[in-house]
Amino acid sequence: MADFGGCCSDFYVNQKLALKMDLPESREPLLDMFDRVRRSMPDLDRLRRYDGELALESSDQERRYRWVAMRQTSIRSGDVNPTDIEEAYALHRLILETAPYYLSISPLDIDYLELVFGFDLEAETNRDEVVFDALLADGPLANLVDPSQDRFLDCQPIVGIALNEACDLQAFFEVRSRGSASEAATGLYSPEPISVYLTIRRHGPVANLADLPTIFATLCGHAERLAEERAIPHLVLPIRHAILSRP
Repeated sequence: MADFGGCCSDFYVNQKLALKMDLPESREPLLDMFDRVRRSMPDLDRLRRYDGELALESSDQERRYRWVAMRQTSIRSGDVNPTDIEEAYALHRLILETAPYYLSISPLDIDYLELVFGFDLEAETNRDEVVFDALLADGPLANLVDPSQDRFLDCQPIVGIALNEACDLQAFFEVRSRGSASEAATGLYSPEPISVYLTIRRHGPVANLADLPTIFATLCGHAERLAEERAIPHLVLPIRHAILSRP
């Protein structure tokens, strides 16, 4: 856990169960589901409604919080800055064990299950330029840019790989800079973070709902291995070094 959270400003573990059919629209199944989650995790005690989303959230205590959210065709959950990664896993397992029964989800309904490790690095500067300097400046893509006269507007690399022969188990490495033309034009940059996402996704359908915890365990194993061997040393740490190296 220290290796994951210690190299960035914020570390979070998110899960998404994507469905092919709409979730129920009536109040009772949704509220019953949230009540079940709250009984197991009492800190999740704030019900909030957003555009197209209903969420159960905890309070934000020293940048530590967690949440569960339902959209029309997905159930998502997240744990931000967990003290132990097993705490985040416990929330996601609870969702997988309870949601199908409260919300009438069948094995055929499952589009995919994904687990995301997110690493945020605060950078109040041209974040696209930071990403370029950290990841691309020493390669042939550097010839596309003339730093003496060009202003960076977008540099958000993404790489996807298959983790099995069927290609239904996938990993994606993504960098999100959140830059804008207005920032580049004025030289005034908002304190948005650069985000590095490691996403492990297993496409459905599944044979049995009881298989979901096993699939989740597989995603966790791949996420931890790829974070330690690839995402942190080859994305997070170079970006962190580029941020700290800037005047």
